Formats: sequence, structure tokens, C-alpha cells
Amino acid sequence: MPCADSGRRSVPPETLLKATVLMALYSIRSERAFCERLNYDMLFKWFLDMAIDDRAFDPTTFTKNRQRLLDHAIADEFFAAVVAQARLRRYTSSEHFSVDGTLLQAWASNKSFKPNDRSDDDGDGNGFKGRNAEVDFKGQRRSNKTHTSTTDPEAMLFRKSSNAAAELSYMGHLLIENRSGLIVDVELTQATGYAERDCATEMLKRLPASGRRRTVAADKSYDTKDFVAGVRELGFTPMSRRTPRIVAPRSMAARPGTRATARRCGSGNAWRNPSVGSRPSGRAASSATSARPRTGPGSRSKQRPTT
Repeated sequence: MPCADSGRRSVPPETLLKATVLMALYSIRSERAFCERLNYDMLFKWFLDMAIDDRAFDPTTFTKNRQRLLDHAIADEFFAAVVAQARLRRYTSSEHFSVDGTLLQAWASNKSFKPNDRSDDDGDGNGFKGRNAEVDFKGQRRSNKTHTSTTDPEAMLFRKSSNAAAELSYMGHLLIENRSGLIVDVELTQATGYAERDCATEMLKRLPASGRRRTVAADKSYDTKDFVAGVRELGFTPMSRRTPRIVAPRSMAARPGTRATARRCGSGNAWRNPSVGSRPSGRAASSATSARPRTGPGSRSKQRPTT
């Protein structure tokens, strides 16, 4: 509703929710940039149920209304109402679930990740301090204990795997039911090594109680003793992919002076060390035998005489 006849018009809550979805999907970093794009983007106006000739929202009013929407957790109540409708129509399953986590890159660059004991004077000798000065952090050891982002202090340096680069990120967590693949719970936390498992346990606790035994599927990052024990206490059967472990057979480990043959548990693939001298399989032995030249009396090829 408008504030007054001569004042700025406010933004309806449903429009604020749709605008927040657009900002997340199209990576729009500020409310002012979104309002500027709303002036000429017909797709945004169609999604917000606006006419072609409607003016965009005032950036100041849009920012204050959107912050008020987030402070009062209106988005969480809207999401809970949608999930309740799906359960009422039996679109969701109450017995089989899946959990997963993903990294969300923060709106902060690696330049802003500076030491905690830094000095405030980072300018040149003349006292000039640039807004986007060049930073060379190659060869420096940076961690979340000794460094903090000046742009987003809550963002943490994290990487998903050993082959990926470390970025300032947050971690999003999803709880999905397996009947229709609908998301029934969402959580956002700081990017830490224990956030996925701890948040998954908390989301499973918030599910309605059930007398039946339920299952929860997860990837191998959830394959820990604490997570499996905690999930079983809640009445769920974990179905996570086990992490492969390298073991050595006792017969090979008992031989002195030889390397043990490594093999993977729980799978058909095996890594064998050629230096051990393992016996070839039947097919390999037959092919090796057929490849040898025949020099007997019944062979066609004749052996060359030695001179």
C-alpha cells in the first residue's frame, strides 16, 4: 500500500519474494542494480506481474521493504506454507529422504581476505590509499583463523575438493524427499568441514515424528561414524556411499622384502603392483602362450641355423 498520496509507493510482500528469487538467479548484487534493470527488462516485469509501462521501484523503498521482509522471516513462513500444501496433497514422501550440500560463493573477492593483525595504513608512501589496489598473496599461508574478509566477515575460505580453488563461500544444505524430488527444508551456514553433517542432522530432527523406520541417502562426504550414529538415533537408516579404503592382503604383507598389493574394498576394481610378480589370469596366460613361436617338429616355421 502507498505510504501517502504524495509519498513513495511500497512493494507488496509477494513481489519482494519474487524479486529476491530473480536477484539470486541472475546474480544481481544490489537492490539499486535490480531496480535499474527493472526499467528495461520485460522478463522481470512479466515475472513480477507488472505492466510494460509500469515504473520500477524506488531503490531506497525497495531496500527497506526487502530488509524488513528478511528480518521477520517472511520467506521462511512462505516456504513452510508451500511444503505444507505439498504434504496435504501427498506429493511428498514421509519415509525416504536425501541430504546434500553445496557451496555458495560469497560476494567478496580474495583481495578482501586480509590478516587480522594488519595495519590500517595500506597505502603508498605519499599516503594515497587506492580503492581497488593490487594484492599479491602468492606464497602466503592464509587460513580462517588468521585472516578475515573485510567485505564479508562471515564468509570463510573453503574448497569443495582438492582439485578446486579455495574461495570465500557459504554452504547451503538441502533436504529432499525421494518421491517427487521436492525440497522440504533448506539451511544456510558458514563453510566448514562439519557443516554438512551437523546441518543434515538438524534438518532431520525437524521432520514430523513417525513410527516407521525411515531412510536417508547421502554421498560419501557423510560417511562418518558420528553422522551414522546420530541418524540412527533419530530413527533413520543411512544409505551413504562408503569411502573406499586401501588395505593389503595378509599373504602379501607377510612376505619380507616385497611390496603389498593394494586393492579397493567394496568394489570390483583392484590396483596391482607389477613388481610383486602376481600370477597372470587365465586369458592373459593363454594369450601369452599363443604368442610364443613354435619350434617343435609339428610347427610350420623353421628355426634359422646359427652361423
